[in-house]
Amino acid sequence: MIEKTKNLPLRDGVGIVVLNEKNKIFVAKRIDNPKNFWQMPQGGVDKGENYLSAALRELKEETSIKSVSLIKEIDGYTTYDLPGHLLGIIWKGRFKGQKQKWFVMKFHGNNSEINLKTKKPEFLDWKWTDLENITDTVVDFKLDVYKKLKEEVKKIISN
Repeated sequence: MIEKTKNLPLRDGVGIVVLNEKNKIFVAKRIDNPKNFWQMPQGGVDKGENYLSAALRELKEETSIKSVSLIKEIDGYTTYDLPGHLLGIIWKGRFKGQKQKWFVMKFHGNNSEINLKTKKPEFLDWKWTDLENITDTVVDFKLDVYKKLKEEVKKIISN
């Protein structure tokens, strides 16, 4: 199984760091993982879709958030590989991991705009958290991605 899956491609994806007026980060708990893991919104890029459009679409689909403005597109890409026990299961077994373009956005709405009960719910709960905490509760295979994001967002917040 592992031999077959290591040649799979990475899925094109996007991720969104949403900051509120106090520069707290939006994180949510996934429905498909009952443990105490929290993540930022992320998702796939449709064929022919640009990364920013995909990020805005995914954010709306997953959280109902629309009231955002772009602060910064993070340079380059981040990648992660799925752990062995998820290979061949997630994304119908077509990808070994994800190559992501991340965006930092400012949320201008009220918390009442946030609604996780979407057409295809992905999250159980959400909260605003301090930047320092985003690496504390992320699933282990995304830890390096979140460490990099923490450093990038620190630069933005400190300006």
